[in-house]
Amino acid sequence: MANPSLLILPGDGIGPEVMTEVRRVIDWFGAKRGLNFDVSEDLVGGAAYDKYGTPLHDDTMAKAQEVDAVLLGAVGGPKYDVLDFSVKPERGLLRLRKEMDLYANLRPAQCFDALADFSSLKKDVVAGLDIMIVRELTSGIYFGEPRGIYPDNEGGRVGVNTQRYTTDEIRRVARSAFELAKRRNNKVCSMEKANVMESGVLWREEVQWVHDNEYPEVELSHMYADNGAMQLVRNPKQFDVIVTDNLFGDILSDCAAMLTGSLGMLPSASLGAPMANGRPKALYEPVHGSAPDIAGQGKANPIACILSFAMALRYSFDRGDEAARLEATVEKVLADGVRTADLMGPEGGVPVSTSGMGDAILAALDASL
Repeated sequence: MANPSLLILPGDGIGPEVMTEVRRVIDWFGAKRGLNFDVSEDLVGGAAYDKYGTPLHDDTMAKAQEVDAVLLGAVGGPKYDVLDFSVKPERGLLRLRKEMDLYANLRPAQCFDALADFSSLKKDVVAGLDIMIVRELTSGIYFGEPRGIYPDNEGGRVGVNTQRYTTDEIRRVARSAFELAKRRNNKVCSMEKANVMESGVLWREEVQWVHDNEYPEVELSHMYADNGAMQLVRNPKQFDVIVTDNLFGDILSDCAAMLTGSLGMLPSASLGAPMANGRPKALYEPVHGSAPDIAGQGKANPIACILSFAMALRYSFDRGDEAARLEATVEKVLADGVRTADLMGPEGGVPVSTSGMGDAILAALDASL
């Protein structure tokens, strides 16, 4: 059988640095675990604009449609702020999500014990936290029409965005959440604003329909999204899987991210419908941005990007055993006090560079054998 294929898009800023460490991890799994990938690499974001005049070349888009999974670093930087909106680096990422139809964005928020003191919340509130937010990614208010800024009848202007969802769009992301819950603690909380938005009423009714007709064995609850934000900072461990729309998912996942103490620790997956080989269309990327202020200095934390590859092992390649190995290795390295600059707190630790963290993780992977 052919090796599974990966397209790596390092992007801008610290993207190439953290992706270098991911490449080392990928090579380790090939050499030590017989898990080989056919890896290709291309440009996205500002790097693509510099070479092609567009944040995502058509040939790169075609490659992304053909491979088993895409790994992306980060896009953007201040040098591109003057570009027209249509060619800003972020448009490359949005095009990937839209044309690959990656409708389910998985954002885990896990607090490693060694980093519990880094959260802005009390340690006992976040220690052991392990929740998953499933955000609908290709519809809702970010894509609905009409949209724009128009003159009004009183000499001013009006900004318009349209929140729009269909039955099929809601049901498919709800199924993703229920399937995830079956692998975890069998509990889903759906969040919307059914008290003031018709789209929220539809969301609640359709998620309930999927539960009642397809996943009655999974516990389902509903919560208004504003209360959900409050509950995330009050008692986050009450949740297992949260499913919500594009706008609320954007807000709630960032809120959950900071419960863990560092954006440098958080991976994500964006999944679509199964391809002919049964694997989902998939894009994996760290939650953090391109951090241009530290780019090229060896200060970036590669863990979020490495954990994004762990998600690829689990959700694209059905190797949950090896994903768990990699995740446990990261936890072991952190427990040993190894720290990139963003993880250095009052208690100190062993300061390492980006490549130094990669070295430590590879050594721990060797020890795991």
